[in-house]
Amino acid sequence: TREEMVRGVRMIAQPAHPPHADRHIDLGHVIRAHVKPGYIVSADLLTRFGPKSDFATDVCVRKEGDDPQTGRRHLEELAFEIVNEQSLRHITIRAEDIIGRGVRRLIVLFVKRGTVTEWSQAEHRFVELPLDGVLEDPTLVGPIPIRALLDAVAAQEAVAIAVWERDLPVIAERKQELRARACGQTREHFL
Repeated sequence: TREEMVRGVRMIAQPAHPPHADRHIDLGHVIRAHVKPGYIVSADLLTRFGPKSDFATDVCVRKEGDDPQTGRRHLEELAFEIVNEQSLRHITIRAEDIIGRGVRRLIVLFVKRGTVTEWSQAEHRFVELPLDGVLEDPTLVGPIPIRALLDAVAAQEAVAIAVWERDLPVIAERKQELRARACGQTREHFL
């Protein structure tokens, strides 16, 4: 169903308007390009965060396969929420439940404010991350520019760099073709 449960209150998960929906797709694209082998990226993955809380984060990263202790999927390690219309109180309650369940990190994008934050359990608040900084995490192959979480152009650039650096077979072939072409052009230039 489209119902979620947050601390015993039933909520209908509404379809998103453009600001939220646009960030959602870009965020998933950026995170998927940066995830380490052995991890998986999910969108809107329903999770039981507490006895009265059963809802989904917008994007999350978790280990592939099943947890041998539970026989079920692994819990999210890194989770992302996108806030456009929700109240600060609403996202704070969700953050408390997400981290309380054992999710290691929660990153929240406040679209209207143009900020990226991380929930601090110690400070019991969202701590703003610098837009010129990077997001580093053990689930990621490399740092992600924070700006890429909010800006479509920066997202595309971050994905392009991540894909290029992964050296997948198709990329390795393309690099080899480019080197060969460069060497050929250099030889012709000197002949």
